[in-house]
Formats: sequence, structure tokens, C-alpha cells
Amino acid sequence: MFVVAVVALLAAMAVAMVTTAVEQTPTIDEPVYVGTAVVYVQEHSLRYNPEHPPLGKLIIGSGLVFAHPHLDAGFTGDQTALGRRLLYESGNDPGRVMLWARLPVIVLTLLFGLVVLAFARELVGSAGGVVALALYAFSPDVIAHGSLATLDVPASGFLLTSVWLLWRARRRPLLHLPLAGAALGGAVATKMSTLPAVPVLLLLAVVSVWHGRDLSLVRKIRLGAAAAAGVALVAVAVVWATYLAVDPRLRWTAPAHLPAVHGLRGLLIDWLPFPQPYRDGMRVQFGFENATWEGFLFGRLYRGSLWYYLPAALVVKTPLGMLALWLAGAVAMVAVPRLRAAAPYVLIPPAVLLAAAMHGSRDLGVRYALFVPVFLAVAAAGVIAFRRRWAHVVMAALVLFVAVSSLLTYPFYLPYSNEAFGGPARTHLRLHDSNVDWGQDLGRLADRLDRRYPHEKVWLVYKGAGVPSYYGVDAADPRKEPASEVHGLLVVSDTSVAKADDRLAALLATSTPIDEVGHSITIYRRP
Repeated sequence: MFVVAVVALLAAMAVAMVTTAVEQTPTIDEPVYVGTAVVYVQEHSLRYNPEHPPLGKLIIGSGLVFAHPHLDAGFTGDQTALGRRLLYESGNDPGRVMLWARLPVIVLTLLFGLVVLAFARELVGSAGGVVALALYAFSPDVIAHGSLATLDVPASGFLLTSVWLLWRARRRPLLHLPLAGAALGGAVATKMSTLPAVPVLLLLAVVSVWHGRDLSLVRKIRLGAAAAAGVALVAVAVVWATYLAVDPRLRWTAPAHLPAVHGLRGLLIDWLPFPQPYRDGMRVQFGFENATWEGFLFGRLYRGSLWYYLPAALVVKTPLGMLALWLAGAVAMVAVPRLRAAAPYVLIPPAVLLAAAMHGSRDLGVRYALFVPVFLAVAAAGVIAFRRRWAHVVMAALVLFVAVSSLLTYPFYLPYSNEAFGGPARTHLRLHDSNVDWGQDLGRLADRLDRRYPHEKVWLVYKGAGVPSYYGVDAADPRKEPASEVHGLLVVSDTSVAKADDRLAALLATSTPIDEVGHSITIYRRP
């Protein structure tokens, strides 16, 4: 029954991700990563997308090898133009290219599900492993981003794998510490936002080698320092290896107008033992953090960032049963004696990363905290440790509630919100950007217009990376014409509705909503 349950959960997750990947058009970030991956493979050049290390894009590129996409050699545009050229201007089939780019991330997401299963099973047994895997497999956020050619799931999964291996190193340190270092390097070589977790994991390496050993203080210090240094060295080697895999000669020219970074941040960049492209990428990221971005939360459009944005967004976009199990599992990790040793491994890394992300300047989506559902799926399994029948009955009911909530949103996982906030159809009233509308429904829009509104005049305000005309959407921008000329169908991405300027707001105020597409695009009629 254990094997059957595991296979069924992974199969259901695979079906959800593959069908979602097939139906969705490119989201805003994907063409950049896919174009960069093609340049990595075909030209061995690091010149594009330096703000993210290469590993995630190399993973994406492993699928693109089978798609054989054509790209003009020596293309000199920016990374946004690169993605557009590859998908829409080089004779490639965008749907085929995107599917092959997304498949490696889907496979990796399923493999990380096995890590969630194994970690929880070691802590509380097979039943707990199945509970953790169920929460992971039915997480709308994990499904949504695990079906895209992006970096958030790979980074979170590598980090969890490293923590799991550090936990296992308590018994066999010589085997598991190097593997933990490799997984940590994988996380850092995928997204720089995982760097705040590095000191935590090095401390966990020290704790692991001290476990069960009666040593003098001097020997403890030496052993702990050796363990931390070994994990760090392997992680650094993995980062270097990913850059050298792209370009063994490590040719690099810093981007023009590279932001200057001073103070402690500047010292950190200078001291890190990473390749120059990595450190220049950090400068680009700090430049993003110094910019002022627009956010949208609970109907309020604002400039800047809110420290509570990510926790609030997680409350909206996480199934209610999952929220309850996360809380109960965290309590169990601390309260149950046999689980306390694992609490620092399971709870501290996501807490540190969430605190760091909450201080960021970009309130653009829960994808910046995707490690939360990944780690807390393991924590939630700790409820099994409560030796009360009623606790197990309640836990089973909550897992079922999560499964039903997730299945009902199929295949619209990106705009998911839980029942307390009205479900996916109302997410756009409270959140925007990658929480609901990331450009994924352009293909569905083309089908809807063709079926229900043939031959009608269409005005379009689309937020995304797709090219509407490629999909058969023949539309004009209503913001470029006098309001008196805008009649017929007014089609607007919901993020554009949330961020509407005065001109677009005036057009919307005199239009009537008549339809919606994928819970991310609203169709209005303007007389």
C-alpha cells in the first residue's frame, strides 16, 4: 500500500504538471531562461542573464537538446529580445520548445518529491512520508512552478536535499557531508537568493558531526570546523563547475552600467570565492533590490515593499488544510521529544530564507518563498508523532481537504487561492503578477476569441512575454488611440487592471466585464 500510494501521488502530480505545461504559453521569465540556455549549449557564452547562475538554465537546456531549436549565431540583442527571437522569430515552434524546456524541471520536481518522502519517512515512518508527499504533490504553488522552465523549484529542492543529507550525516558523515555540499552548491548555483541559508547549513554540518560523539571541546571544534569547511569547499566547487561547464575558458565581460555596490554588501561580493560572473550577477541583483517596484496586496496598489507581503500572500495561496498542518507540524517538531533534534534542520533554514525574502524590494509573488511549502511538507508529517487517534483522523481529513482543493483548481494552478479568499476566480482582486497573471493564458485567450467572439474588434492590454499575433490574436493597444475610437472587446490582463494608469482606468470604468480566461485575463465590452 505504501508503494501504491507513492506511485499514485507522483503520477497525479506528473499528470497535473505535464498537462499544465502543454496548455500554458510562455510566462514572463521563461523566454529569458530558455534563450540563455540555448546560448549556453550552442555558443558556450555566459553573456546573458548573469543575475542568475547557470545550473538551473543548464537543466532547462538538457531538455532543449531534444528540441533542436534554431538561433542565429552572434545575436546581439538584450535577454528579453533573445527570448522573443528564439521563440517567435527563428522558425521554431514555441509550444514544442517550451515543452522540452519545461520537462527537465518537471522531472526534477518529481525527484524532489522523493526527497520529501524520504526525509519525512526517516523522521516519523512510512505514514508520515506519505502525508508529506501528499502535501508536496498537491501544493498548487509547487505544481504551478514545477511545470515551468524557471528556477524556483530547483533551488528549493536542492536546498531541501542538502538539509536531508546533513540530517543523515549524523550517522554516516563521511558519506553524506560531501553529498550535502554538492546539493548546497546546486542550490547556490541555481539562485543567489539561497545564499542566506549557507551559514545555517554549515552550522547544521557542525551539529551533525558532533551528534553521538563524546569528544573534548578542542576535538569538537576541530571536527566541526573540518565538516563545515568540507561542505563549503564542495559547494564552491559545484558553483565553479557550473560556470566552467558553460565556458571552460570562463570568458567574461561585465555588463555595461553594472551597479556599484558599497559597504558590507560590497565586501561580501569581494570576499566570496566564486567566479567573477557570479559576483557581477550579485551586483545586478543588488541593483534590483535598490530599485523601487510596484506591489499589489488585498486591492491596494503601492510603490515599494511591505514586510508582511510574503506571509500574507502565502496565507491567500496555500490550501487551508495545508496551513493547519504546517502549524501543527511545526508545533510537533518542537514539542515531541523524538523530533526535537530534527527541528533545527526542518524549521530554521526556511525561517531564515523567509526573513531574508521579506526584506526584499520585489513584492511579485510567492515564488520568492517557494521553499516554504517544500520544507513545511516535511514538518507537517510530524503530526503523526502525536499519539492520539483523533489527531490522526483530523490529519487525514485535512490532507483530503488539501487534495480536493488542489484538484478543483486544475489546470489553473498559477492563480490558485484558497476557499477563504474566494478561490482562483478572485485571486486577482488580492494579488498580481506571478501569483495570478504571468502571461500564461495567451493561447487560451486566442481559442476563446475564436470560439465566442469571431470577427469582433479586439483591443488588448497583455502582460506577458508571448506574441499575441503568433497565436492569432489580432488586436490593437487601446492606450494608443483616442477613447472615442475604442469600441468592441477590451481584453486586459488582470495585473494590468490592478496597475491601470488613468487612461486605462477610464476605459475600464466605461466597459462591462463579460468573460474571463484562465482566471488571469478579463474580457470587457465597450460600447
